[in-house]
Amino acid sequence: MLLNESSSIIQVPNHHHHQETIAGHHPRLLRTRFTNNFPASSSMLSESTVPRPVLVFAAISVSCLLLYGAADSLRFLSSSSSSSGYSFKFPSRLDSVNSSSNNNNNSDSKLPINDDDYKLEKVLKEAAMEDKTVIIATLNEAWAAPNTIIDLFLESFRNGQGTRRLLNHLVIVALDQKAFKRCLELHKHCFALVTQGLDFHDEAYFMTHAYLEMMWRRIDFLRTVLEMGYNFVFTDADVMWFRDPFPRFYLDADFQIACDHFSGNSTDLQNRPNGGFNYVKSNNRSIEFYKFWYSSRETYPEYHDQDVLNFIKFDPFIEGLGLKMRFLDTAFFGGLCEPSKDLNLVCTMHANCCYGLDNKLHDLRIMLQDWKSFLSLPPTLKRSPSVFWRVPQNCR
Repeated sequence: MLLNESSSIIQVPNHHHHQETIAGHHPRLLRTRFTNNFPASSSMLSESTVPRPVLVFAAISVSCLLLYGAADSLRFLSSSSSSSGYSFKFPSRLDSVNSSSNNNNNSDSKLPINDDDYKLEKVLKEAAMEDKTVIIATLNEAWAAPNTIIDLFLESFRNGQGTRRLLNHLVIVALDQKAFKRCLELHKHCFALVTQGLDFHDEAYFMTHAYLEMMWRRIDFLRTVLEMGYNFVFTDADVMWFRDPFPRFYLDADFQIACDHFSGNSTDLQNRPNGGFNYVKSNNRSIEFYKFWYSSRETYPEYHDQDVLNFIKFDPFIEGLGLKMRFLDTAFFGGLCEPSKDLNLVCTMHANCCYGLDNKLHDLRIMLQDWKSFLSLPPTLKRSPSVFWRVPQNCR
């Protein structure tokens, strides 16, 4: 920091992927100016006309003024730099969140969101498979509370066949500070995606403004992951993982997605896709597709991402991209809309077609109990037609 009588200049750190522009100034310099408003004829005072104590007092006052200005600049800089260090291409501020959280829980303000260890590039690299594939789930405070969705989600990985090892490749993307804190307690790959002006900590009821914002936020974030060169399996946290799904994915597809209802043909555009589970490979086709998908929210306002996908899947632009889209069979990737009928085949089960957190929790717990009961059966009984899901119950 350089200080003189005319200005204080503070060098702002140059973040690799984000830099703030302070209004009216160069984006990398914060400048606080102090000007001398005295006329030239009176700017130099003679010792013969002004007592020495007055001169000393004036000198001290000017020095204090300069120091106060520098300190004020540093306070502003601290606020600005802390807001951009933890999110990749999604600049947001935790200042207001931290100030409100400090009144309720001082420990929340000490979360390491700004640490380099929690930057997206590092988190993805540490979680990725050899082919740069990661599994991504988003989480807000409502689903992160103890004994709720996140606990059931992780339990399914631990009790599935060939799924426990996949936890090493799972990145949980927290949409608020409370969810990030809970993630750090439960899992090793956590990323905070907190956005200025948006609050996702409460349960987002279907088709409310908060729900729509959260769904579109997700699409934009996933596009960024693709641009960074990572393939991903995106999964809602209310999807239970019972078997390794990778052997069931299509090798030639750029974008493959689970369905609420499956027609029986993986290439049939009449399938009803569900955005809560998809596998996407990073390439120019998929990146342009996600850009088109996100921009189409303006064409179809008040619709969520899944509805918009159902509109644009017929668009000639998709065919022009050469994007290879496939729809996943509910026999392997089922849900409460259309459950997988054979527990010997099921890979994932989604609590779709279900509204309300309590209803989801009720049916997901039964689903996990059914899976554990199935695993405990002798091999001869696992093929019995009497083995089936007891859900949906509350989700009807």
